[in-house]
Amino acid sequence: MAEDMKVQVQKAKKAAQLLATVSTQKKNDFLGDLAQRLEGEQSRIEQENQKDVKIAVENNMKSGFIDRLILNKKRIQGMADGLRQVAALADPVGEVMSGWKRPNGLMVTKVRVPLGVLAIIYEARPNVTIDSIGLGIKSGNSLVLRGSSSTLNSNRLLILLARESLRQYSLPEDSVQLIESTSHDDIAQLLALREYIDVAIPRGGTGLIHNVVTHSQVPVIETGVGNCHVYVDKEADLGMAERIVMNAKIQRPSVCNAVETLLIHQDIAKIFLPQVSMSLKKAGVEIRGCEQARQILPDLIPATEDDWKTEYLDLILAVKVVKTLNEAIEHINTYGTRHSESIITENYSNAKNFMEKVDSAAVYVNASTRFTDGEQFGLGAEIGISTQKIHARGPMGLQELTTIKYVVYGTGQIRNA
Repeated sequence: MAEDMKVQVQKAKKAAQLLATVSTQKKNDFLGDLAQRLEGEQSRIEQENQKDVKIAVENNMKSGFIDRLILNKKRIQGMADGLRQVAALADPVGEVMSGWKRPNGLMVTKVRVPLGVLAIIYEARPNVTIDSIGLGIKSGNSLVLRGSSSTLNSNRLLILLARESLRQYSLPEDSVQLIESTSHDDIAQLLALREYIDVAIPRGGTGLIHNVVTHSQVPVIETGVGNCHVYVDKEADLGMAERIVMNAKIQRPSVCNAVETLLIHQDIAKIFLPQVSMSLKKAGVEIRGCEQARQILPDLIPATEDDWKTEYLDLILAVKVVKTLNEAIEHINTYGTRHSESIITENYSNAKNFMEKVDSAAVYVNASTRFTDGEQFGLGAEIGISTQKIHARGPMGLQELTTIKYVVYGTGQIRNA
């Protein structure tokens, strides 16, 4: 193992111990200062980011990948605004979640505390660097960040700015560490440092997440992969349905909460499929349809079994006509990744049935899956979308980056039995 990487992680561990007791005001001052630095260094950030984008273009990376990589004025401002939103949120550290008195007089309290050291392993998106730092520091955690080679120039500068802000407010500078090595072997070695790292959080494609989950020796919160569905019920408002489908697919197709499969009830398929297909094709979407969908629109590309499993992250949409609501639910629970699913319907019972039976982190009635996002949920930002069934599920904000400690007050009690 590269010794310098182990040293970095050891430093992060020491910093986490200091950061756990830092005041809310000091953490908020740091967030405000970093937000100002991002705004003040916008041109410099864009210059470094353009180096990464140029390399990605020269390497013929897909358009969706390049879109996730780009930092422009709007996105940099969004990062700064996100830090201020996090600063405005309540600090979860030290919150007494519950408390009770035992018959022997012991007072038991359940208190939120930081997780400790977070290892964030991610691809492309340099905005993840700032989101992770903002949420991590506010929740009292130190961070070991391992981005991909495609974002190295951007990440170096962003972390330099963060460490300058940490120094400005006498916070432990080692709270933020960048692992610059891009070797896949180093990921496995990083994930073996169980005595220093408390939680690993992968953000990226299926391959990255599978690699981390398979090889990690530290606990993992699995995030990201979004094979999301919209089901248009036979009692849907079809105008509303079209607007939602279009937003969920084309507003930003390269992200994990974009819709990948459209399910349509057979009773309205002959009306709705031609209607929505025309709009989708005008927007440049390639549609792959099941056999029944192709009986309605013969020019659709035939869908295969793999299409129901695929997170395209592109202007491609799979379409399946279903006979019943239960068939739609079964399809989602079979092929979905438990990320975000939506039903479009005016029928309360159908909506309730869908909400109860679909097994996903976020389930919508008459709304786009694109809302599964920390900022949109009022969390300021998110460190990822957890698709697991542990303490963190859905957008991971401040509370999800804490664990609990039992603090027990006594007056001399001893146990006799």
